[in-house]
Amino acid sequence: MMTSLSVLITAFREAATVGQAIEAFLPQLPDDADLLVVCPDPETTAVVDEYAARYSVVRHVADAQQGKPAAINVGLEAARGDVVVLSDGDVLVAQDALAPLLSPFADPQVGAVSGRPVSANPRDTLLGYWSHLLVDSAHQMRLVYDRAGRFLLGSGYLLALRRSLVEHVPRDALAEDAVISHCVASLGYRIRYAPQARVFVKYPTTYRDWLRQKVRSAGGYAQDYVRKSPYRMRSVWLEILHGTRLALSYPRNLREFLWTLLLFPARLHLWLLVLINVRLLRRPLKELWRRVETTK
Repeated sequence: MMTSLSVLITAFREAATVGQAIEAFLPQLPDDADLLVVCPDPETTAVVDEYAARYSVVRHVADAQQGKPAAINVGLEAARGDVVVLSDGDVLVAQDALAPLLSPFADPQVGAVSGRPVSANPRDTLLGYWSHLLVDSAHQMRLVYDRAGRFLLGSGYLLALRRSLVEHVPRDALAEDAVISHCVASLGYRIRYAPQARVFVKYPTTYRDWLRQKVRSAGGYAQDYVRKSPYRMRSVWLEILHGTRLALSYPRNLREFLWTLLLFPARLHLWLLVLINVRLLRRPLKELWRRVETTK
């Protein structure tokens, strides 16, 4: 059973959004919880310090700006809770998200619980439509896997885990949620899905930013410690096998159907860039983790 809780928000240059991220959690926290914000830049730190002065539950944790995995590791070391909820400084959890996210931990065999990302972008643009299609397809797949008791990938936008199961995330990890999911499952624990635990995410609005974000996240699944996992992770082949039918059944009209068809070559473009940059050139984290301005 869970006895204590820490919420861990990682942020970098997100002074404009981190306050909303903090405020969304505050009314939902149990009395003995703490909320840590790991951030390196002065602007974001100043906002966090203002909240820490007003709310004793909020703490700023200094970050050496060595990437998100390093920031998560610093936060895990500082967290007091037996269960840690991971989130970001540029997303917004729903006002009723925390309770359904935590309730599966009543089962001692549950090691992690994933929330449900929801696109905050309008559906009536090409990239906005893509964001809805992709998150809704992931939602449907998580529902199926959860009901069947199968391994499922947690989402780093809102992910709760037993702190004792994950000592650290590799410092060069591009997909920390995949690494955490692998670690939890490899120890014999189940990952559950809480579809009522919604987190609203702003996705890229330009194709250039879309590629930047997707190469970074999908590239994590091409790294050896995720690619060689015995659990079913993301890949171009799994997308073709399981995602094609979902994608083609998603459009509501002819325009959305055409946008769906355009997504197929875009995803091939993405996976080609992953192959080149991650598998062949092995570019380091600092080169692949590039800021995506249109999501802020």
